[in-house]
Amino acid sequence: MVRLNSEGRGKRVFGWKAALSVLVFVVIGSAACILPDSPDAFHPQALLRLPIEVPLTALALLLLPRRVAIVCALLAASLLFCLLFLKLADIGVLSAFQRRFDPYLDMKMLFDGWNMLSGAVGTVGAALAIGLAVAVLTMLVGIFFWACVAMTRLGRTARRIAVAGFSIVLAAGLALLAAGPRGGGQGFADLRAASFLGARLSLVATSVADIRAFEAELVAGDAHGAGKPLFSRVRGRDVILVFVESYGRSAIEDPRYAGLIGPRLGDIGRRLQGAGFAVASGWTRSPTVGGLSWLAHGTLLSGLWIDSQARYDRLMESDRASLNRLFRDAGWRTAAVMPAITMDWPESAYFGYDQILAAKDLGYRGSPFNWVTMPDQYTLSAFERLARSPAKAAGKPVMAEIALISSHAPWTPVPKLIDWDAVGDGTAFNGQADSGETPAVVWADHDRVRRQYVETVDYALQALGDYMLRFGGDAVFVILGDHQPAALITGPDASRSVPIHIVSRDHALVQGFIADGFDAGMTPSPKGAEPSMDSLRERLIRHFSRP
Repeated sequence: MVRLNSEGRGKRVFGWKAALSVLVFVVIGSAACILPDSPDAFHPQALLRLPIEVPLTALALLLLPRRVAIVCALLAASLLFCLLFLKLADIGVLSAFQRRFDPYLDMKMLFDGWNMLSGAVGTVGAALAIGLAVAVLTMLVGIFFWACVAMTRLGRTARRIAVAGFSIVLAAGLALLAAGPRGGGQGFADLRAASFLGARLSLVATSVADIRAFEAELVAGDAHGAGKPLFSRVRGRDVILVFVESYGRSAIEDPRYAGLIGPRLGDIGRRLQGAGFAVASGWTRSPTVGGLSWLAHGTLLSGLWIDSQARYDRLMESDRASLNRLFRDAGWRTAAVMPAITMDWPESAYFGYDQILAAKDLGYRGSPFNWVTMPDQYTLSAFERLARSPAKAAGKPVMAEIALISSHAPWTPVPKLIDWDAVGDGTAFNGQADSGETPAVVWADHDRVRRQYVETVDYALQALGDYMLRFGGDAVFVILGDHQPAALITGPDASRSVPIHIVSRDHALVQGFIADGFDAGMTPSPKGAEPSMDSLRERLIRHFSRP
């Protein structure tokens, strides 16, 4: 803006630096306030809003004393960072786990997020993506802070013009706010940023209270303490608990996947029945979705609802006996088969394993399938060779917890079964491991990602079916999914339930589960109940301990 002085010469009263600072403040501040906080909210209507926080903050910067205004600028920049970080975190966590980011419970998930991203796009791609995101966020906050400080230093005339402009905007925003929401239920003006941050503070307070309640639950003890006579119904037999990665209800019922998984389950059921096995299946609700498989393991094995890393960490420090430990105290040799564990695993001390077969202990000499360290067929073959056979030679039954991970993202390449006698040290799988497209190529096509996801689940089920038919003997198998995959695979608002199968040649044992609400065969009823996974521990103990 230019004003003429008494001599007719122009004098600039609102220079380019002042205009730039106001423009930067408005653009970045408004963008942060109206940025959606969920992946399905990115549509033009959501962006047509006037955030009242922007003119309010601007007037505080312009009208407060200079020193106070500088403090206000620092506070505004800090809040902008929190707002952007929390919204971006919400988008990421909702996309992966179908829930919002909890600052109190989820900060430890950042490392797990790195593992997931690097597994999907590679270490270099993940590092570049994260580095770029951090750089952009830091730059935006830094530029916004500069604009805030610059606005506190405007000249008298420029300040008056800015105050007048922001006052008009504030008055318009308040009028729109008073007018109420538009047809879609969302107003043209709001104070949503303030309510968003307030709700997040409330969530943190709720989470703190939840952890305190959980700690009290841990102190309360366990009705099935060590030393009680348990598992008489299955005494002398191997009990094999298998978690199948990302094997959720959608794999069975979603029309995109049912055409492959339905016939596979039917075929496995018929073959098992022909070999003298009985099968019962049902549903159970997992505490997690999209990842964090250890929360499901902890929930089933402890009989407590472990739906956050904070709860899991408290459980690991507790004296509550895991299902594994109860079996060990009752005379079983307990084993963990964890092909995804590639680093130290201090949490294993809680569960009470006699033998831990992590990735390095399984003896796999073949090439990895991207993030997946080894195919499920090799994992099952190594378990038979390294855990079951030695225990049988020693005259002890095995209680094993096995994690099958071939159906873990990035779902490429898709493994295929080979002759069990040819499995060897795993080098027979090298041709498969080196085939197929890279994760970056596969994930560029969402339909292809979904197709390869279900193909890996089909492979895992086929490997399990073949293993039980070939090596099952008189063992009792408990097979279940750990969680549903991410929303990219299931779609939004999918059930959190996963299938569970009980397989044994003890028909009376399996019939007991059917009488308890399970369905005969490998396919659970669509109308079956969905009890939470923490209730399974008690049900397993009860059925395995009945005379």
